[in-house]
Amino acid sequence: MRKIIVILLAALVLAACGGTKTETVRAGDTFDLALVTDLGTIDDKSFNQGAWEGLVQYADEYGISRKYYQPAEQSDDAYLSAIDLAVQGGAKIIVTPGFLFETPIYEAQDRYPDVHFILVDGVPHDPTYTTFRTAPNTVGILYAEDQAGFLAGYAAVKDGNRRLGFMGGMAVPAVVRFGYGFVQGAEFAAQELDLAPGSITINYHYTGGFAATPEAQAMAASWYDSGIDVIFACGGAVGNSVMAAAEAKGRKVIGVDVDQSGESPTVITSAMKGLRPSVYSCISDYYYGSFPGGETLVFSAENEGVGLPMGTSKFEIFSDLDYQNIYFELAIGNIPRMDNLEENGSPSVVPVTITRVTEVK
Repeated sequence: MRKIIVILLAALVLAACGGTKTETVRAGDTFDLALVTDLGTIDDKSFNQGAWEGLVQYADEYGISRKYYQPAEQSDDAYLSAIDLAVQGGAKIIVTPGFLFETPIYEAQDRYPDVHFILVDGVPHDPTYTTFRTAPNTVGILYAEDQAGFLAGYAAVKDGNRRLGFMGGMAVPAVVRFGYGFVQGAEFAAQELDLAPGSITINYHYTGGFAATPEAQAMAASWYDSGIDVIFACGGAVGNSVMAAAEAKGRKVIGVDVDQSGESPTVITSAMKGLRPSVYSCISDYYYGSFPGGETLVFSAENEGVGLPMGTSKFEIFSDLDYQNIYFELAIGNIPRMDNLEENGSPSVVPVTITRVTEVK
């Protein structure tokens, strides 16, 4: 029996805002802090909102003006146009959440050398992915999504769930890492519990987008009808589709990015990134004259950059002590991370000896 090591880690606090109101803008107003959203809205209860909350927290604490901009469409030109508006509006720091900003920021960082950029979940590169460069006025923030997914999968199995589902959005690197980690965590827990081969099954699917759709809801409902206990909804508003199905079927959901327990009573936990504290930290660094320009920061279990919201989680068996122990094992590197991910998002590279993974097309 392995020795149990207990360590009390500081809580990963991601308090949810109850929505966002657009401030009244008067002629001549300027805004020092700006955020440009990606595909979603500022109150998406997910990625955009988590980053926005970090910006708002710092702005409100120190009396700094702030504003957000929502691009007209999904394109590099539209993102650059929104960035241009933010610069014209007086922005000293612009936060851009999402990998879709990698190419726009690659251009914007040179176009506006006096503006500082915080690129969340990405690294600047040219359109061909041949040149990667983070300028001195830019910092990239990445997260160990595989570790957050691992914790979610591990907790789900330890809590007694045996039939799992992973429904991702687009098969982009961050979503793929969430899924791989989820499978790895479920497998790790199954081995610790000494479960028989085939005891844990996982339905695995990418919807191809980040929107709530009838198709995603119908698939989630069919999974629940087939006996799936809980679905890890990892794709922005795709989660709303899964939650709607879970509410109708009396089943469970695992949220993503931020604590989504307030979104639906079906959410038993969430695989969180430290969006709010990481954005807050980089803005604070700027105002203290220590902006980490030219760097890519990685938030992981080692620096408490990912985690589960145990204070709001609805586990029946999995305890705080269980969480502290497995988190510590991740933080000190006793559980190897999966660094090699296949471009097609297939979970087949995960060594699965007990868990059976079914890719649903």
